[in-house]
Amino acid sequence: MGVEVRVEGLTKSFGKQVIWEDVTLTLPAGEISVLLGPSGTGKSVFLKHLVGLLKPDRGHIWIGDADVPHLSEHKLYDVRKLFGVLFQDGALFGSMTIYDNVAFPLREHTRKREGEIRDIVMEKLDMVGLADATTKLPGEISGGMRKRAGLARALVLDPEVILFDEPDSGLDPVRTAYLNQLIVDLNQATGATFLIVTHDINTARTVPDNIGLLYRRHLAMFGPREMLLSSNEPVVRQFLNAQRQGPIGMAEEKDAAELAAEAEAGGELPALPPIPLQLEPTNGTPRPSQRPPGEWLREHGITPPPGSFAGEVAGPSSPAAGPAPAAGPVSEERPADGQRPADGQRPAGAPADRPAARAEQDRPRPRPEQAPVCPLGHPDPPVRLRVGTGHGVHRAGDPGGSGSGGAGGAGTEPPAEQGDDGLDWLRGLTGGDGDGPEGSRWR
Repeated sequence: MGVEVRVEGLTKSFGKQVIWEDVTLTLPAGEISVLLGPSGTGKSVFLKHLVGLLKPDRGHIWIGDADVPHLSEHKLYDVRKLFGVLFQDGALFGSMTIYDNVAFPLREHTRKREGEIRDIVMEKLDMVGLADATTKLPGEISGGMRKRAGLARALVLDPEVILFDEPDSGLDPVRTAYLNQLIVDLNQATGATFLIVTHDINTARTVPDNIGLLYRRHLAMFGPREMLLSSNEPVVRQFLNAQRQGPIGMAEEKDAAELAAEAEAGGELPALPPIPLQLEPTNGTPRPSQRPPGEWLREHGITPPPGSFAGEVAGPSSPAAGPAPAAGPVSEERPADGQRPADGQRPAGAPADRPAARAEQDRPRPRPEQAPVCPLGHPDPPVRLRVGTGHGVHRAGDPGGSGSGGAGGAGTEPPAEQGDDGLDWLRGLTGGDGDGPEGSRWR
């Protein structure tokens, strides 16, 4: 079972450079918490303080009744046994097999016989799906497998607190999704307290019970997942929704001139995206710390962004902002005789400026129940607007754009058949009146 971790007034500096000051938070026992922040804000430094590798200038870290910064080396050695750590690159010994890497903490810190060690190592390797890789060296397996091997090693002493230092760094989105599911499953199985340092926004939005954000040498906010995902605090909103508008710049913070230019432009912040459902364990049984969707929002009288908690069974107390659109075939007008128009002819109801060459795209499309579906059951993701140049000028060759080269030439309007927003291709797929997957944004 996990243990509560309380941090009070923690301050750290290296020379004259202040990393952060007066950081206060509580990691609830048995829950998953995520710590976010721009690069260079001291997230990994914070993890090193939790295990006593670094000492703060002032402040306290309570693990039970032990104050980590003020422990003797002997007592600190015992407290560290409560922790398991997954480092960014796995930190495996390159000359040892995966089995020996995972067995190392047991041989170093316990007096167990080799038979007992083997049982424990194989149990942990099986938990992370590496039971068949025991004889391989770290250089002979993929990056994702090395992460899982490092996680198995972090689990062998049955720690009460597990720290993850950017577990998804260097992994593709699919492996990241598998790793996230593994983390949720392990939390349910072990009941340990998890703290994840990450830059992956999808991980932060779907995995944890709590989220914290470090910014400008302070803890900007820490609390339940739904509190931060519905927050209008500028830095929290900007970071969790990956937006350019806000106080964070290419460096840690924007200077006064950049902020003044944004204010003068008067651009409104995009609407908050829907809050997704929290990732559940594979067996479908909620974790003990997992709260029903929208419960925190209802308790505090906050209306969630439209479309939040999609997939939840609708009901009178459902926090979702509105009913999901009814499923059904795409509406498409046809000639009175019910026949598809011949190639080169425009079907009834199609935009007048659509070229005849698109007629083939206007044939009847399969009904939704006939369309291929993702084997994992995920719906089509929203289509997002392409990233622009940052100063309102389309890049050369962009649909509907100006500039030298590309469609239309310098300073000219795009050809009529190209449309005014470059979306004719999508309209061709939907009979002229489709908008793409739910949540897609063009402007």
